[in-house]
Amino acid sequence: MNRLFLHAIIASVFVLMLSACSSGTGGQDIPGDVVSNPNTASGKPDPNALPLITFEKDYHDFGKLQTGEKVTYSFKFKNTGKAMLVISSVTTSCGCTVSDFPKQPIKPGEGSTVDVSFDSEGRHGLQNKTITVFSNTQPPTTILRIQANVIEPDDL
Repeated sequence: MNRLFLHAIIASVFVLMLSACSSGTGGQDIPGDVVSNPNTASGKPDPNALPLITFEKDYHDFGKLQTGEKVTYSFKFKNTGKAMLVISSVTTSCGCTVSDFPKQPIKPGEGSTVDVSFDSEGRHGLQNKTITVFSNTQPPTTILRIQANVIEPDDL
């Protein structure tokens, strides 16, 4: 009886683990012809087959902010490569910073933005945060940075 119970628990945990997995595309289906791997057996990708993400700026300084202020900045970028650009995810170095990014593939020559919001609530002094953009480029990550000097209202 105990062995049967143990097998049932193991099977249940396995089913739960499988159902918790996701594709990482935010529930969106990306066409197969958009996702390509230009790497070759030699390990040298064909540079003409790659998307390339080019940001106008990779750093933004919000300047002085009062504690509690919420600010937003849009990092503009363009796909300057020869293939469709897919941003799979964007992560931030702090819970005080959130981002929004395009979920659809970006055609060569087209652009969009990665929008970053910073909440200075509970922060004091010089703040440096990083935003990591994961995409189908080589290398697959791009680092963006924001900075703010958070001060108390009576320090103005």
